[in-house]
Amino acid sequence: ERQREGLPFGRNREPAGTSEPRLDPTSWSGALILIGLVTAVLYVVEYFNAAHDYSWDRFGVRPRQVDGLWGIVTQPFLHASWGHLLSNTIPFITIGWALLLSGARVFLFVTACVVVLGDFLTWLVAPSGQVIVGASGLIFGWLGYLVARAVFSRRIKWILTAVMLLVFFGTLLSSLLPSGDSRVSWQSHVCGAAVG
Repeated sequence: ERQREGLPFGRNREPAGTSEPRLDPTSWSGALILIGLVTAVLYVVEYFNAAHDYSWDRFGVRPRQVDGLWGIVTQPFLHASWGHLLSNTIPFITIGWALLLSGARVFLFVTACVVVLGDFLTWLVAPSGQVIVGASGLIFGWLGYLVARAVFSRRIKWILTAVMLLVFFGTLLSSLLPSGDSRVSWQSHVCGAAVG
């Protein structure tokens, strides 16, 4: 039996006569369809949140408030505006797609770690008195994982994947630094990237 490691550039060819599952996350199209479905969930949540005058944002992370712990799970699904969601969409799809190519188990494990641990760290260190929403902490976690995997695996396919993502989304790295914009939680970005 052939063993296969998660590959960043799609699935190895199967022997003739076998059919590949339609939503195989290790295939380019399967991964794109799955991350597209996850993105569609974000848009559905945003539609209803906007229809309720963004009242759902109260379920975001509220640092060091016990009732703000629910936000650890809900933060990635909530956005402060359509513009906020739109600015997260391309990196969410692209980096999520690259991570999905390594397999559904890796994707789910990394996502769960980043959401739970990254958002919990954000809850611990972010300034109190604010509500933090958005998928950017998750995006930075995914990117952090892919860069770390490239560094530690020293395999050319992972290095190329990480380099391409860093070249394409290099401007995102400025979000890891404190800014004068109080609406941007750089703490969420740093915590997500560190956990990734």
